[in-house]
Amino acid sequence: MVFGILLMCCNCIVPLLLILFGRMLLKNPPGKNWYFGYRTRRSMESDEAWAFAQREWGRLAFYLGVILLPVSIAASISMFWLQEDGQGILTCVIEGVQIFLLFVSIFPVEAKLKNKFPQ
Repeated sequence: MVFGILLMCCNCIVPLLLILFGRMLLKNPPGKNWYFGYRTRRSMESDEAWAFAQREWGRLAFYLGVILLPVSIAASISMFWLQEDGQGILTCVIEGVQIFLLFVSIFPVEAKLKNKFPQ
């Protein structure tokens, strides 16, 4: 039971971080820097592209986190009926999907940057 609760907390980390950072980038985007924010070659080309990328990825990350959080909690609750090995495997699948979606979120932002700021 304790192991399942710990895994459920772990499954909520990525969605909560997406919500937190998405909200931060939407409400108070950082100035252009090399340490924090949505940093790609295209987003770093100009200050306008940088600001646009922060807002777009912030919005996408926030909504992705809002969708992933209840889905992750529901999937985590369903794992309480599994043995510990099954709980660990399901946690790896849940977190793998979360990380995959995090990386896939780059493509729509890059497409919008390409359309708005052609080279």
